[in-house]
Amino acid sequence: MSHTAHIRSHRKPRRSASTIAMRAGVAGGVLSTLAVAGASGSANAAEPVTQTLELPTLTADLAAQVAQSADVTQQAAASYQLQAERDAAAAKAAKQAKTDLAEAKKKAAEAKKKAEEAERKEAAERASRAAERTTLSASSDTGSSSTGTDTSTSTSTSTATGSAAAVVSFVQAQVGKAYVSGATGPSAYDCSGLVQAAFKQVGISLPRVSQAQSTAGTQVGLDNLQPGDILYWGGAGSAYHVGVYVGGGMFVGAQNSSTGVVEKPLSYDPPSGAVRVL
Repeated sequence: MSHTAHIRSHRKPRRSASTIAMRAGVAGGVLSTLAVAGASGSANAAEPVTQTLELPTLTADLAAQVAQSADVTQQAAASYQLQAERDAAAAKAAKQAKTDLAEAKKKAAEAKKKAEEAERKEAAERASRAAERTTLSASSDTGSSSTGTDTSTSTSTSTATGSAAAVVSFVQAQVGKAYVSGATGPSAYDCSGLVQAAFKQVGISLPRVSQAQSTAGTQVGLDNLQPGDILYWGGAGSAYHVGVYVGGGMFVGAQNSSTGVVEKPLSYDPPSGAVRVL
């Protein structure tokens, strides 16, 4: 018996075809996976290049949009500022108009008050003159009944003497001349200008205005008048008109621009009082 027949063979056993095929499939799958991974890696590696090429275009568009938005914002801000300035100007104008209206109302109220005061004063003066007219009429009636003569037609030339006669003669000589406010003669006078000029003839210097002339001498009653006395209308010290008593219930005065210098009876415009300078 040969010894070689019992010794096992040391050669590797042959692989079966199925094992080889399985291993080949695994290898193929691995290679496919690597290929896919490689392709994916290549694709991923190429992608930054694509993004790098598109980035400048996107950045330029974004900058343009930001600039346009800034312009719109600036225009809106300017519009709001202009509207705010207009609103402020309108508010200021409304406030000024309100102030002006209040001032106008205040002035109107003051003017109305002054007019009412002037009207009340004029009414009081009229009432005072009416009362004095009654007193003067009563006094004249008493004088007429006691003397039996009509004093309204008597003349002053028969009783005026000295300086009084000169004053009376002067004012009577001015009758018919014009009345001009502020005039002192010789062709025209206002009321106080005529009185001042008359007394200047006898060397007496009187104040220029009627208010001062009404207190220039001694106050006398209207029932005790003498030729040459200064008659005044209104209050003593606040008279608005003056004339000269010429006797016989008559006076001469520069009345107004319509009548000029006239000689009239006291009843034509009864005076408020009188002062005696001579």
